[in-house]
Amino acid sequence: MIILGIDPGSVLLGFGAIKSQGSSISLLEYGVIKAKLIQEEYNKRLLEINFKVSQIIQRIKPDVVAFETMFYHKNAQSLIKLAQARAAAIIAVANYNIEIIEYAPMEIKKSVSGRGNASKQQIQFMVRNILNISETPEFFDATDALAIAITHFYKQGTAGNKKRIRSWSDFVTKNPDRIINL
Repeated sequence: MIILGIDPGSVLLGFGAIKSQGSSISLLEYGVIKAKLIQEEYNKRLLEINFKVSQIIQRIKPDVVAFETMFYHKNAQSLIKLAQARAAAIIAVANYNIEIIEYAPMEIKKSVSGRGNASKQQIQFMVRNILNISETPEFFDATDALAIAITHFYKQGTAGNKKRIRSWSDFVTKNPDRIINL
């Protein structure tokens, strides 16, 4: 199964794709769409987000796309722009009739790091270790998108037998080969 994670934003939209094979996952690709650099006019920026996400879908051919749910912003204008960028990406996915799943930010953090209040640096560290990424991604948006995809993998359990991982200790018990002792 190919899982595409999207961390929507009106300035930077992160994406990350993983492939699951049984109880293991591997990195396919990740990156960011630098939407602010694409177009000066905001409506054209949304169109470009939609177009770029469509290109990613055509290239990766995901079975499912996972998004981070909306969260509260203090600035109403920022919330509106985030919602519009998210909608542009969701419409791109919907055009391909691909299943869309959503996860709350705290659920993603807890799934990847074991802590619902983990920092972006901690999430990036865990994503790099889980997927054996040697370089440090340029933007947190890309590792956030990979964390969303990883969360979906964990929530689905292993392919075939649909074993669910119910807790962090359950994951450690079932995946001793993926634990790094420091």
